[in-house]
Amino acid sequence: MGSSKPEPSDDSDDATNMMDTHTEKTDCPPTLDSSPFEENEKVMVFHSGLLYTAKVEKVDYQMNKWKYYVHYLGWKKNWDEWVGVDRLMKQTEENIKKQQLVNHKQDIEKNLKSGRAHMKPKVVRGKKRKHESLNKEKGSIPFEHVVNLQIPPTLKKQLVDDCESITHLGKLVKLPRSPNVVEILNKYCDYRSKKDGLGADSTEEIVKGLQCYFDKALPVMLLYKSERQQCEDAVAAGHSPSTIYGAEHLLRLFVKLPEFLVYIKIEEETLKELQQKLVEFLKFLQKNQSAFFLSTYHVAEDVETSTNKQDD
Repeated sequence: MGSSKPEPSDDSDDATNMMDTHTEKTDCPPTLDSSPFEENEKVMVFHSGLLYTAKVEKVDYQMNKWKYYVHYLGWKKNWDEWVGVDRLMKQTEENIKKQQLVNHKQDIEKNLKSGRAHMKPKVVRGKKRKHESLNKEKGSIPFEHVVNLQIPPTLKKQLVDDCESITHLGKLVKLPRSPNVVEILNKYCDYRSKKDGLGADSTEEIVKGLQCYFDKALPVMLLYKSERQQCEDAVAAGHSPSTIYGAEHLLRLFVKLPEFLVYIKIEEETLKELQQKLVEFLKFLQKNQSAFFLSTYHVAEDVETSTNKQDD
């Protein structure tokens, strides 16, 4: 009896067809060349409303989307994470200016709502690691010990316009200012004396404190990068900042004041009184806003020249 050669079964055909169909429907992932960002590229990453500088360490294509494993420059590796394209920006001059603007606006908003100045990543509080403020303010001062300064809306807008003029438009406050900080503080002493007859000791103590804080804080944390050279030139003759700068920079001090005052060892009741007096001073600035603040800034010569050239 001869044996016949078995013919292929229908099941075999179905399996082959399924394999062919699966192969046809599988999309090939795009090449790395088509990725908007590449490995080792420096980028800017949105994190918790702020923009940080980072480096792309890995590139992957997952679920039909590009994913990037980034390392935040200057931070511990435990902050490294996978992010999507929607959180990344190219590191260009324009985007760097946007970073300064976004971060400063966030700084202002945070202080207006909670009375706390935003603690930038480089700030170290005691033994806390510098990265603890990246996601949220871990180990921050308890809220009940924070001074809440309610900056009036018109002065808040002044801060935002000030930031945009300096960081976005490349302008500067023309120095020396008139009235300067010392003159404004003296005007406030006169105003308080005429209004309600407060003793000289009460008002002058606050005024002296504000002037002292301003002179020490201005070169350290009240200037944008583009203003530093102007400051060095202005104080080269030994003048104190409070005799050169005016209301624009004095108002910036009030964004930082809550950060300073939490470390002053004074009784809670005294702290509340100080807070009230500082709010009254802000109202004084608001009342004299048109007289104290510049309506327009000027363009420095080097900035003016650079605008005629193409960016590299």
